[in-house]
Amino acid sequence: MTEFIQNLIGNDLLATIIMSFIPLIELKGGIIFARGVGFSFFEALGLTYLGSTAVFFPIFFLLVPILNLLKKIKWFNTFATKVECYFQDKATEIIEERKKKHGDSKLSETLLKQLGVFIFVAIPLPMTGIWTGTAIAVFLGLSFRKAILPAVIGNLVAGLIISGISAICMAIWDFATAKLVLDGILYALFAIALVLLIVFIIKVAKKKKKEPTIENGEEIE
Repeated sequence: MTEFIQNLIGNDLLATIIMSFIPLIELKGGIIFARGVGFSFFEALGLTYLGSTAVFFPIFFLLVPILNLLKKIKWFNTFATKVECYFQDKATEIIEERKKKHGDSKLSETLLKQLGVFIFVAIPLPMTGIWTGTAIAVFLGLSFRKAILPAVIGNLVAGLIISGISAICMAIWDFATAKLVLDGILYALFAIALVLLIVFIIKVAKKKKKEPTIENGEEIE
């Protein structure tokens, strides 16, 4: 997988950044790829963190406008509305989970939302990265100022966890063996990402259409 990506793009630095942009793969796959081609711990973490974190801005500001635009197009109306409903439900699920765990605390609802976004993004699994985390922050009604910190800090935590795992692989085995192991993990990530993408599409397709209740940039307490 590593060699295929190297041959396809032709530049390891560019390939690392591009991989960190890909939904579901994000910085997790980017770090594993970067370590497999010889980048150091901090080089791999820095490149993928910057690349994946940059995704926050277009998603936060453009997700709702794009969905609203698609809803005006006959062929995309139903799908766009169902995608919106999916993220609304996901956001509701996360805030309800936080309320159950911290309901007796003095945390405000805004802080519970921020905590929910942070934990969601910090878990280094497919479908829990900054793409989905930012979308959830939008549908939780968090403003830009209150959404960016939990998202980017959560992304950093996820990056440190994956970097730590890759460092352990490098410490246990010689580079050639570690590269094979990391390549296997990369294959697994792509396979899981593909499966989850199919599951996401099926869930969205089955989602009942309903009217949206959240608008981008408006914070709901």
